[in-house]
Amino acid sequence: MALLRTREAQPLEGFKLRLTLTDGSVIERDVSRLLVGPVLEKIRRDPALFAQVRVEGGTVVWPNGADLCPDVLIWGGPPPEEGRQPAPPAQA
Repeated sequence: MALLRTREAQPLEGFKLRLTLTDGSVIERDVSRLLVGPVLEKIRRDPALFAQVRVEGGTVVWPNGADLCPDVLIWGGPPPEEGRQPAPPAQA
């Protein structure tokens, strides 16, 4: 079984992303808690930069060089053993 990766990313309000995965499923993730550190903090401070999200090689990236691990976005950590579905969104 091939690992799931991101095929498309659409920015939503409130630092959320709608992700279309390589198996055709669609999930939404709040990435606000992941936008920490010097490069990612720039995205948190600039909604126009956040909106420039795109996908390269199955990974969510921004023009300033920032990226987010697809396993963290899809699974909430390392990929699971076969048969599990993507993790539900974390509760605030």
